[in-house]
Amino acid sequence: MAKVVVIKPKNNDPPPEEGLPPWMATFADMVTLLLCFFVLLLSFANNDLAKFKELLGSLKDAFGVQMERKEEDNLALTPSDLKRKEVKMDSNDKRLLGLVLRIKALLDEDDATRKSSGVKADQDGVVVSTDSATLFEPGSATLRPEAHKVLDKVISILKDHNYNLVVRGHTDNSEIHSRKFPTNWELSSARAASALRYIVEQGGIAPKRLKAVGYADTQPLVKNDSPANKSKNRRLEFFYHKPARDSW
Repeated sequence: MAKVVVIKPKNNDPPPEEGLPPWMATFADMVTLLLCFFVLLLSFANNDLAKFKELLGSLKDAFGVQMERKEEDNLALTPSDLKRKEVKMDSNDKRLLGLVLRIKALLDEDDATRKSSGVKADQDGVVVSTDSATLFEPGSATLRPEAHKVLDKVISILKDHNYNLVVRGHTDNSEIHSRKFPTNWELSSARAASALRYIVEQGGIAPKRLKAVGYADTQPLVKNDSPANKSKNRRLEFFYHKPARDSW
């Protein structure tokens, strides 16, 4: 019986190299780079927000861009409230605090001014707010006879402290139609100017220390959705600020 012999061809290929194939090293490098990229993104996302804002403010100053004013932090008006731990005052805050307490003491001398006026402070100065009904007749810019109770105290502060003053008129959103005051813009501006004129004429305050501006109903304290709220929005503000700050 014949035997069949199968002869396998010789394999002349070189033996395979040991270790991972070459493409695997390239793939591993790419994955490593992606991992580093995401780690960097995570580190950027966890930066201190306060430091970032500080850096942004430095850039704004470097390019001559004015910083945005911080939100108002009203100073307390009683000694017990002033002892709150979260309130930290520097030398400027202490001066403003002294002005606040001085104004509050003047307003408290009379029942009418104590009930109709309020005081608050921010980093730029102190604001005394008075109901328009205390100073003017409805729809009028003529001062009431009793308006001097508030305005004389405003003059007293200007004489005793080196602050400038901006008189700011505000109304509610009720429409006004009269020959003298076609809109609330004219009414609010006329009221501010009327109070400023009294301060100049009766107090002898230099006009260069004073300004008057009308805001109409653009800066309400509360929503104009009720008679009580509208009454709160109808007000005159006396804003005391440092001469170096041209604040409106």
